[in-house]
Amino acid sequence: MSKKKLICIATGEVLRSLRNGQSQFMFSSENDISVSIINTIERGIKDPQITTIFKLAEASGIKPSEFVKMIEEKLPDGFSLIDK
Repeated sequence: MSKKKLICIATGEVLRSLRNGQSQFMFSSENDISVSIINTIERGIKDPQITTIFKLAEASGIKPSEFVKMIEEKLPDGFSLIDK
């Protein structure tokens, strides 16, 4: 599995957990975010733009840095996009 795919999957897992059981439709409607974007992120298909991460974090009541930290915590130890 590619490194980008790992990030996409982790992002989707974080978003799904932050919705707290709220439907994708309700979450998207209440926060002016396309339901198709939410769906593709949660399925690990889409790599969200930084502006989308900011919006998702705000909609979830957390800071963007917290959102990214949650993604980072789902990745394997020592994860890096850059091969050294």
